[in-house]
Amino acid sequence: MKKQIRLKVNGFEHDVSIMPHWTLLDVLRDELGLTGAKKGCDHGECGACTVIINGQAVLSCLVLAIQAQGKDILTIEGLSQGTKLDPVQDAFVKYGAIQCGFCTPGMVMTSRALLNKTMRPSEEEIKKALSGNLCRCTGYVKIIEAVKSASITEVSK
Repeated sequence: MKKQIRLKVNGFEHDVSIMPHWTLLDVLRDELGLTGAKKGCDHGECGACTVIINGQAVLSCLVLAIQAQGKDILTIEGLSQGTKLDPVQDAFVKYGAIQCGFCTPGMVMTSRALLNKTMRPSEEEIKKALSGNLCRCTGYVKIIEAVKSASITEVSK
């Protein structure tokens, strides 16, 4: 039996009718049309579905949508301001930290959550934060460089 819930996603309230067992990832993608978070492993192993909930990087495939009620959910679609990219997104583009793009939204969201907490993270802190995000295309070097660059950009503002 479906249940009516209200989710706050990217600053907007959404009333959604869901089955209690649906994950936040499924609701974001299938009910709200926000397909930036990717369904990779669907078991919390790859990080492709990472979103930010109340400031924390969270694997949306492991959260029931019903558990996300009353929380601020930020997806990759809500990160930019109109045509102005978030500094993390901009750095990923500038540093070529994007290859096939499948892991990119999760990497960006994890990096954004890190930079929200730690303005100038060390390389080890960046590696630790990104350790739950898998990428099969890169050696992570450009991704780490992009996160470092974004942190410098934000500190210099």
